[in-house]
This record gives sequence, C-alpha cells and structure tokens, in this order.
Amino acid sequence: MSSTSAKEGISLSTQRLLGKVALVTGGATGIGESIVRLFHKHGAKVCLVDVQDNLGQHVCETLGEPKAFYFHCDVTTEDDVCRAVDFTVDKFGTLDILVNNAGVTGSPCNDIRNADLAEFEKVFDINVKGAFLGMKHAARIMIPQKKGSIVSLCSVASALGGIGPHPYTSSKYALLGLTKNVAAELGLHGIRVNCVSPYAVATNLALAHLPEEERTEDAWTGFRDFVGRNANLQGVELTVDDVANAVLFLASDESRYISGDNLMVDGGFTSVTHSLRVFR
Repeated sequence: MSSTSAKEGISLSTQRLLGKVALVTGGATGIGESIVRLFHKHGAKVCLVDVQDNLGQHVCETLGEPKAFYFHCDVTTEDDVCRAVDFTVDKFGTLDILVNNAGVTGSPCNDIRNADLAEFEKVFDINVKGAFLGMKHAARIMIPQKKGSIVSLCSVASALGGIGPHPYTSSKYALLGLTKNVAAELGLHGIRVNCVSPYAVATNLALAHLPEEERTEDAWTGFRDFVGRNANLQGVELTVDDVANAVLFLASDESRYISGDNLMVDGGFTSVTHSLRVFR
C-alpha cells in the first residue's frame, strides 16, 4: 500500500482507477474539485483544467506531482481544449477518462421577453460547445486505443422543464442529446459516453447569480432549506461527494457495459411528483 493510499484508507487492490489517466474540466472548485480528489484517491493520474488558475494550482499542489497537474483552459476555445488534451497525453502518456464538468447556470429570468441573447449564447458555449470540444479531442486519443470513458455533468434540468433558466435547461437537454449521439458513434471503438444528472447541490454555482457579498451563511441556509423541502428523498442532503461517486462509477471498469446513459443522482426527484399530495 502506498503512503497516500494508506493515509486515505484505500489499498491498491481497491483503487478503482489505478493506472488510469483522467482529464477533468472545471476541476478547481465544487463538484469538479471533488471529482479530481476522488479520482486521485482511487489511483488515477489527473489533469485538472480550469480558468481559475490560483484555485486549480492549489488543488494540484495539495495532491502533489507527478500524479496531478493543472492546465489553464477555456473550454469554449478549441485551441485551449486541444492543447489541454495534448498536455495530458504528454505528461501521462495517454488519456483514459474525460470528465466534462465545466458549466454555468446563467442569471435567473422569469420573462422570456427580457432574455439576454448574449447570456443564452454564453451558457451554450460553456455547457454544450465546451463538452463537444472535449469529446472531439478526447476521441482522437481514445479511438486508436479502442477504449475510454467520457462522462459529462448534466442536471435534473435535462429531464424536466421549469427547473432552471431557459439557457441552462435547454443546454442540459442539448448536452444529453450530444451524449447519446456521441455514444452511438464511439461505441464502435469501445468508448463509453455517459451523463450524470444531479439534483441541486450547495456549491458556488448554485448562488452564482448573487454578488459574492450576498452569499452569506443565511443565503446558504435558505438554499439548503428550500432544496431539502422540495426534494423527494428526505433526511439526506446531496453533496459534491455523492455526485463525484457517481462519476467515479461511470469512469471505472465497474460500468464497462454502460453507455448512452443519464445517471440521475436526484433521490427520485425526476421520477415522481408530489403535486397531488398522495404521499405528502
């Protein structure tokens, strides 16, 4: 057992990504950071890409080279994504796993007549175009290898309307469609392509529409209370680690015959309705 594995309580025999190489977009904070740390804990070599340089470098410093590196990458710029993939392969020799985690929600707007087209395009650029570029450049490494796993962070908004702003919801439906289509193409090459769709999680993205000075403890408490009241599964708060565990499953060989799937991490939220108050 390595010293790192021993310290974190995972033996070499139970590390689920031992020997794998992963690239995680938007890995500096929130769900992405949790994915990076969990992958590293399970033996993967990880390239974390983000535009938040100080935060991304800090995460990698706490994990330690040569198993974790940071690379500045704007996922909406193809040259950045291309260079991030090449950087990962240059450092680690290959690419086995891509996690498209970078994403934004956009600002709340409850009247389409007031919608900002520039914001709509920005959300699509990051959430859909960014994932597409990641898939495109991961594929050029994975296809010759005849293996690989691509996991994109989607949302319960990929399954139901009325959960988020128009740009966010439509981008998540688009991301799910892209996932299924790319799974159809890359299945020929033994490459799996899936989504993970969580219910609301208390990360900075959840309150991104608020100025930083308004993201007070009361605001976080209010968010958690609201999310908890509207959840189907009661008594359990969804955390970034819960989402990361689902991504780990789809990235690992334990899900070796799962592709084109949208794994809901939502406590049944999208499977039931309590609008008729039958059980509530």
